[in-house]
Amino acid sequence: MKIILFTIIFTTLFIQALFSASDGLKPMKYNFSFDGILGSLDKNSAQRGLQVFTEVCAACHGLNHLAYRSLEDIGYNKSQINNIAKQFLIDDIPDENGEIKKRNAIYSDKFVNPYPNEEAAKVSNNGAYPPDLTLIVKARKDGANYLRSLLLGYEDAPEGVDVGEGYYNKYMPGNIIAMPQPLYGDDVEYQDGTVATLEQEVIDVVTFLTWTAMPELEKRKSSGIKVIIFLLIMTFFFFLSYKKIWKDVK
Repeated sequence: MKIILFTIIFTTLFIQALFSASDGLKPMKYNFSFDGILGSLDKNSAQRGLQVFTEVCAACHGLNHLAYRSLEDIGYNKSQINNIAKQFLIDDIPDENGEIKKRNAIYSDKFVNPYPNEEAAKVSNNGAYPPDLTLIVKARKDGANYLRSLLLGYEDAPEGVDVGEGYYNKYMPGNIIAMPQPLYGDDVEYQDGTVATLEQEVIDVVTFLTWTAMPELEKRKSSGIKVIIFLLIMTFFFFLSYKKIWKDVK
């Protein structure tokens, strides 16, 4: 019995050690503008993040669950949104001959995927399928900090570590990631004049992707604060009622 118990404990510890050895570092903590109950989305940062996504990330990743018209939530008007959308081509409805031609995307379309299908995406990326980024921040616990850390975590592989056709990233579980480093700093020229350092680009694109994953974030926080205030007020009145009703009871 002791031998069996020892074997179970040893096996469990061995498996835990095996998996912990391949775990990436814990994500760095960063105070984003939207953190906390009173936090709010920095719309200027989100707009810059859209620019980073459009000029860099959109070459490989899509936002399949987001329509261009939703960009009104971060401060764009319809004309500006159409100017953003028309940079991308989308399949039009079939003509009288059944042929499908391309047209510029418009306000009401969803974000255009860079690949016609999943297999084409894999062929263009050494067999790895670039995930859709609409909900990427929701895909992991503490997603904003994880994504920021991941984008800043590319390094040369330590001596003796073979990454194969991948890349070394200290925050990636297993430390090997199929995606090459996407951002280096000065990848875009921000329209508002902000200096495009690597850190700034990463913060902006993470802010934008937080909004795509949780467009209702500010409304939810606002509703929560109103509910808390209402409950506090009602608690106060209930207390006064209680004191009045029971004041003569000894």
